[in-house]
Amino acid sequence: MARPARRFDWNNLRLRIVSGAILATAAIAVVIWGGPFLFLAMIALAVTLLSIEWARMAAPAAPTRVAVVVAAAVLAVGLLTFAGVRGASDVFTWRAVMPAMAMIALGSVAAAAASRRATRRWGDAAYGVLYVSPACLAILWLHSTPQGPGWTVMLLATTWAADISAYAVGNAMKGPKLWPRFSPNKTWSGFAGGLVGASLAAVGVAALLMRLSLSGAALIGFCGGLATMMGDLWESILKRRFGVKDSGDLIPGHGGLLDRVDGLMFATLVFAASRLIVHLGWAH
Repeated sequence: MARPARRFDWNNLRLRIVSGAILATAAIAVVIWGGPFLFLAMIALAVTLLSIEWARMAAPAAPTRVAVVVAAAVLAVGLLTFAGVRGASDVFTWRAVMPAMAMIALGSVAAAAASRRATRRWGDAAYGVLYVSPACLAILWLHSTPQGPGWTVMLLATTWAADISAYAVGNAMKGPKLWPRFSPNKTWSGFAGGLVGASLAAVGVAALLMRLSLSGAALIGFCGGLATMMGDLWESILKRRFGVKDSGDLIPGHGGLLDRVDGLMFATLVFAASRLIVHLGWAH
């Protein structure tokens, strides 16, 4: 006898939307009106929480020690980036980011050393620095550029739209699974819905806040949506490796903070690259 089709979980979707809306309102307020120092403080708080969640997953035998080392390394990357971009005379100079990139390498070695005696998977602690640091560097740089708050809002809107659209369309339409081995609930219909939602969100933000062609915004949104879902799938692989369902329980309906920003960390790199391309005049 065939199993009945799983009904769409509207209650969970409402919970995801409500909790996401609260976080979105606070984040957008900081991005647009908070200024660079309050934005830095928000990123520092996020880095600290992400480091704690990562340490609990990757090094449960020594979570405090690993969390402190990972957080210290990534926060140092953030501070070096922040100081470098504020002192830079151009949108991008290597001198603004090279110290932060060197700190990523140093911090990963320190995290590995901190966990080596407590767990055989000491490389997982080091990867926490490599996983979080590039996004921290990229989003601080992105926010510091001309029209930086607009670019950052477009980044956030794109990732949120991709996540919500993929969840809603995938649950409503169902269909073939995207990658059942690692993420059994994701479908190709949700994947397509996420890309459409991300593109529309980017166009909407560009039309309201930015001097950017709508076709260019649609392309950036599409690429950002693709990166968002790649980041989500990558975290699913990591959670399977660590044998956990969620990275934590901080956000109702979403799990941990890492469950909420896994796609954002990948999309941030795409948006930073897009911003640099626009700055260099290769696209408008």
